Amino acid sequence: MKPVTMKKNTTIGIIGGQGWMGRSLGLAWLEQNLVAADQLIVSARSGAGDAYRDWPEVRCVQDNQALVERVDVIVLSVRPEDLCHIHIEAHDKLIISLLAMAPVQAISSQLGSCRVVRAMPNAAAEIRRGYFPWYASEQVTRPDRELVQALLASCGMARELPSESALDYMTALSGAGPAYPALLAKVMLEHARNKGIADDIALEAVMQTLVGGSLLLESLGSDPGEMVERLIAYDGTTAKGLRAMIEGNIDEVIQRGLDAAHRAASTDSV
Repeated sequence: MKPVTMKKNTTIGIIGGQGWMGRSLGLAWLEQNLVAADQLIVSARSGAGDAYRDWPEVRCVQDNQALVERVDVIVLSVRPEDLCHIHIEAHDKLIISLLAMAPVQAISSQLGSCRVVRAMPNAAAEIRRGYFPWYASEQVTRPDRELVQALLASCGMARELPSESALDYMTALSGAGPAYPALLAKVMLEHARNKGIADDIALEAVMQTLVGGSLLLESLGSDPGEMVERLIAYDGTTAKGLRAMIEGNIDEVIQRGLDAAHRAASTDSV
């Protein structure tokens, strides 16, 4: 999609704007001049806080309906279980929901708008390395979609998906953010400690191995399976480790975990 320039009269409101995801997006928009400070309104039960202290023109309210009446676009950034407590009438304004396990129809019915986008962020958005798959209802227009893409991509990468079921799957896969790498890091760290490696050295080695390896995979842009096959064919120490993990059914264990997360994320069962 082509770059989007925010209209001067377009105002965005973040319900839950002091939470980690709402705050990450809001600050990214301001820092990148995507949204002017006087175009942003946030609501939070905790009050103004200090997240936006460098942008005093950002308005903070505690009443969600008051926010809705003042904005053109509503970003919903609360916990999924809090959706039933959001009592607003959105007047068919564009809604971007960041809630897992809350289908478009539920959001539309609860908030009073047919123009609903569901997006699934992950924790890496805080360092502008998030991945935001998103799905839009039929009533979301092309200009709406271009705006959504620009807003979400401010914290990393964003991609529109063709179906809501695809987004449910991505909730399990990419929505986990650092959780899956953290589990691998935990196991590697425990193994290094058990072999007598000092904690500081073990942690440094694990972090650099995982981060460096991930960046290399990203830069190569090829199927990770090709690297696995190449390293196994080299038949060095890495190949011995990989073969042992594969023979131990690591593929099956990971797939079972993803299946479990997918079942939990599926809106068909909500």
